[in-house]
Amino acid sequence: MRRREVLKSCLLAGASLGRVGFAGVGASADGDLGVGEDRASWVAMLDRVARPPLEALSERRLKASMPVETFAGHEQDRRKCTYLEALGRTLAGIAPWLEHGARSGAEGELRERYCELARQAIAAGVDKRSPDYLDFGGDRQTIVDAAFLALAVVRGSRELRDKLPVEVRKQLADGLRATRGLLPGFNNWLLFAAMIEACLFTLGEDWDRMRVDYALREHQSWYLGDGTYGDGPHFHWDYYNSFVIQPFLLNLTDVLGGQEPGWAATKEGIVARARRYAAVQERMIAPDGTYPVVGRSITYRCGAFQLLGEMALREMLPEGVAPAQVRGAMTAVMRRTLTPVGTFDAKGWLRIGLAGHQPSLGEPYISTGSLYLCTAAFLPLGLPAESAFWSGAQAPWSSVKAWRGDDVMADHAVDG
Repeated sequence: MRRREVLKSCLLAGASLGRVGFAGVGASADGDLGVGEDRASWVAMLDRVARPPLEALSERRLKASMPVETFAGHEQDRRKCTYLEALGRTLAGIAPWLEHGARSGAEGELRERYCELARQAIAAGVDKRSPDYLDFGGDRQTIVDAAFLALAVVRGSRELRDKLPVEVRKQLADGLRATRGLLPGFNNWLLFAAMIEACLFTLGEDWDRMRVDYALREHQSWYLGDGTYGDGPHFHWDYYNSFVIQPFLLNLTDVLGGQEPGWAATKEGIVARARRYAAVQERMIAPDGTYPVVGRSITYRCGAFQLLGEMALREMLPEGVAPAQVRGAMTAVMRRTLTPVGTFDAKGWLRIGLAGHQPSLGEPYISTGSLYLCTAAFLPLGLPAESAFWSGAQAPWSSVKAWRGDDVMADHAVDG
């Protein structure tokens, strides 16, 4: 069965995908999709986003096919890294679905096809003989996206590590090591260097404990309170606690916490802080699915809520935050950021923007490949359909309840 035929039932279930569809924008505040249809709409959105980069790279034509939209004057500079960005970021978001998603039905067939595409794409990207070799270590930015690829392998170890041919695993390890000669920034980039080492550990390769220890120690010292870390020594108004910092801390300690007593000791605090930040994120989503347009990298769209999705995936949501209300809130965010006219070009590639095509929102480091961090919002697809996240009845999220006049509990800061 062809991929488009496999997807047909998902697209029919998600027929309202193009509508924003929540309170204030033409539908009820409790959502306009039935139980089960939300998941189908997510799968349809995932397919629309992930298909172009993974199909192209699996066929070794990514560099020939993918447009490179950038801040004016940075086209050549961004070509050094944008293709690795597209692979690493796409797989980091969809890896839990590849690893734990449906095994039967239309979704199961589509997931199996994507597992094959992902492995073929990795093989094409790490092979130095390939026209699509991803030039690991060729630019400082490759530290970042080698790390997102490493995160994908950590999140999907059975599908994206164990099922790789031995030669491809070796080439992947070589590519990750090639970034070691580059100096990461004294900020969230320390976590990128650490995640590369964590992946090397899972691949059975030699790894550098010092890079991991340095990243974990510095981030403990950069904790500011109430669930928020500084990005380096200073606080920034942006979404980097969700884009990078807290998901990377959680996954690093999952993989390597048992390797040093001091690292294991940080786990409880890292989880507690992540739960508090998830509570804040859930409250930031307005009744219509919008959220504050503040800080760097806003063109990562719904990827701004990676941490909320991570905590839903882990079934560690904060007290008083029901999984179904997070599903509703994140569905609204996806619609707001992935369905406006202009989001995709005529061939299906993402374009710079938050709600449509807004090239002035892109910083000099943003290019087409960067935009695929939006897939980080899809992490809960790694939960089974029968989980509370997917099977629970439609439920309003916090801002919906507050702004329609429900008697809601007050929010309070959390110390520690």
